[in-house]
Amino acid sequence: MSGREPLVRMVNISKSFGTVQALKDVDFEVGYQEVMGLVGDNGAGKSTLIKILTGVFPPDTGEIYFEGRRVDIRSPKEARDLGIETVYQDLALIPLMSISRNFFLGREPVVRMGPLRFLDKRRMDLTVREVLSEIGIKVRSPDEPVAVLSGGERQSVAIGRAVHFGAKLLILDEPTSALSVRETHKVLDYILEAKERGLSIIFITHNIYHVYSVADRFTILEHGHKVAEFRKDEVSAEEIIEIIRSGYREPEE
Repeated sequence: MSGREPLVRMVNISKSFGTVQALKDVDFEVGYQEVMGLVGDNGAGKSTLIKILTGVFPPDTGEIYFEGRRVDIRSPKEARDLGIETVYQDLALIPLMSISRNFFLGREPVVRMGPLRFLDKRRMDLTVREVLSEIGIKVRSPDEPVAVLSGGERQSVAIGRAVHFGAKLLILDEPTSALSVRETHKVLDYILEAKERGLSIIFITHNIYHVYSVADRFTILEHGHKVAEFRKDEVSAEEIIEIIRSGYREPEE
């Protein structure tokens, strides 16, 4: 990291659920226009950390800074208002609803006719065609249901939506899960394109080889602790896998 204040800084984050310590004094940073790989085995605490960052859970202890300012993120809406967008593994897309409606879900533009308001469908369809075309997806009609799209295309719709609505930080939860090799490469290309457009990205995954191809840095969690953090030039994919398998922890300074 350079001397510049990071986009996101989480300091001494701890969280317990009853007697289960999900996170313990975790520090986590994401720089501007950086892809951060957040990795670790099941139960490592990755999801809990992200849910704290996105306002789903409050931390028991710790502080969050966004763009250098301390923030209390109390709901997913507050996170979104800051510019934090999350693309979950289930994509939050509704298969039987049109591509256009899914793209604008909850943020549909309207036109007024006297006291009445109607969806501005023409504007929605035009925007969807333009945005998806920019990331290499051509749809026959924005009215088609999302169900006709492949898994990779659905993932790209969700990423394109986040970029279009001005996200500063894009959180991707297992974005390449269950995709073919060809579609995985497309989604990884979309991630790099989002970075080129100025976004910072947190890439959460079990597939180290996928995240290694696009990430700038890696944070490794294990049983609620941050066990290591590396720049890409400091570690290989195989070494990350071995760290996760062995439960290695960096020595404290």
